[in-house]
Parts: sequence; structure tokens; C-alpha cells
Amino acid sequence: MLPIAMIVGGVFHSFFASLAFLTPYLIFLMLLVPYCKLSLGELRIAPLHVRLLLVQIASGLGLYLALAPIDPLLAQGTFICVLAPTATSAAVVTGMLGGSVASLATYCLLSNMVVALISPVVFSFVGSQVSLPLLDSLLRIGRQMIPLLILPFVAALALQRFWPRAHRALRQRQSISFYLWAVSLTIVMGNTTSFLIRQDSSRYGDELLLAGASLVACVCQFVIGRRIGRKYDLKISGAQGLGQKNTVLAIWMAQTYLLPIASVGPAAYVVWQNVINSWQLWKKRRSEAEQQI
Repeated sequence: MLPIAMIVGGVFHSFFASLAFLTPYLIFLMLLVPYCKLSLGELRIAPLHVRLLLVQIASGLGLYLALAPIDPLLAQGTFICVLAPTATSAAVVTGMLGGSVASLATYCLLSNMVVALISPVVFSFVGSQVSLPLLDSLLRIGRQMIPLLILPFVAALALQRFWPRAHRALRQRQSISFYLWAVSLTIVMGNTTSFLIRQDSSRYGDELLLAGASLVACVCQFVIGRRIGRKYDLKISGAQGLGQKNTVLAIWMAQTYLLPIASVGPAAYVVWQNVINSWQLWKKRRSEAEQQI
């Protein structure tokens, strides 16, 4: 599904770029569906989650501050690959790898909430809103980001309380989130492709640099998350929590608040994180097959 979504988005970029306005609504629904499966009794913030969150925020801001004086575009592209919250699909991969789904689900919710709260401040100083007065920038970004990432959880709780039938239907049909993700990915890839085509050939070097930087960021986050998680006997949850990003959201944030070409970073991250997860799943299946011999 991933290659098909990316290819379709790239080939029919003009059409899908015209649907870019749908992306925030699709992100909302992508979060709402898996949030309906969460149980408040299973959501327990642990030391692992705090450490992962601190690494996510501190390393994202640290990389930006270190790279901005050298190459602002590279700084933004790398920064968004690190700051982006965890993908809800990470819980599925965690379960397939034999990790703690409950721990990962807690961190996924926590990272999305925290990014929603800090993004108005961060993007006011980092992104395209820096020319606006601080209060105007905070309000403009906050009006978009906070409802987008927090309201899906509130809506899930409201459905559970006031419309349990709908809540139960979404809880039992988690595959909907996957198809929403595929549609969203197709649209953001189409929008990214349309933007890149409009650029002159002199920017190709920047695009390759962003793709390379996102590869380094992806590998480092999986490795660091795994090492942090190992200390709590949750190495799989740690790796997925820090490494697997909500790339659709990351691309949208880059196109909305940063230099649009910076979205090449998270667009490439889509490929890198799926290559890593595919390799991990293949390795696990091979190990299980060898044990059965």
C-alpha cells in the first residue's frame, strides 16, 4: 500500500495537490479511530515515556539551533523529522514485533498532546510565522494545531460517553485508520511533488541533502529509542515510540509552517521508517521460523 500511495500521489500530483485542504480533517480522523480503542485504565505515564519525550523535544530543538546558522533549510527539514509525534500505526508494528502495545499507545497519545501544546511556541520562532507579532503567531498556529491533535481524543471520549454504538463501531474497525492514512499519504505526496516540480533544478542538491539527513535522523531515533527502552525492558516500544513518526502530519506541518521544500525531509522519512520496520518484521519472522525447525 505504501509504494502504491506514493506512486499514485506522484503521478497524479496535480489532482491530489488540489485536495491538500482535506489533510487536517484526514489527520483528525486518523487519530480518532485508534483513540477509540484506547482504555483510560491502560494509560499510565512511566519514566520511559518522560525520557523519550525529553529526547524528542530536546534533540529536535538542539539540531535546529546547531544547523540553522549553517543551513536553515536543512535545520528545518531535520527538526521536523525529530519533533513530529509518534504515528498511531506504531502500536500495530509494536504488537507484531512482540512489544508492549499499552506502553506504546500511552506514549503515542502523550507525544501528540505535547506537540500540540508546544508547537504554537516552537513554530512562532522557527517557521514562516516569525515575521508576525508573537501573540498573533501563537494564536494562528494554536487554532490549527491544538484542535487537530487534542480534539480527536476528546471526541473519542465523548463518543464513548454519549454515542457508545458509534464508539464501538470505530473500535472494532481499526483498519479504517490504515485506509485514511493511505489517502492522506497520497495527498501529501501529491502536494510535495507539485511543489518540487515548480522548483528549478538548482534545488535538487538541497532535496538530496534533506533526504539523507532524514535517513540519519530515522536510524538514530530508532537506535536511541531502543537503548532507552532496554533499560525498562521495553526496547521495542522505545524504538517505535521515538522512531516511527506521524509522517503525514510532519509533511503537513512543514508545508504549512516551515519552508515548503523542508517537507522533503519527512517525505523521505516515510520510506526510511518503513524500510526499517519491514526489516525488523522480516527478521522476527525468520527467527520464529528457525525456532520451529
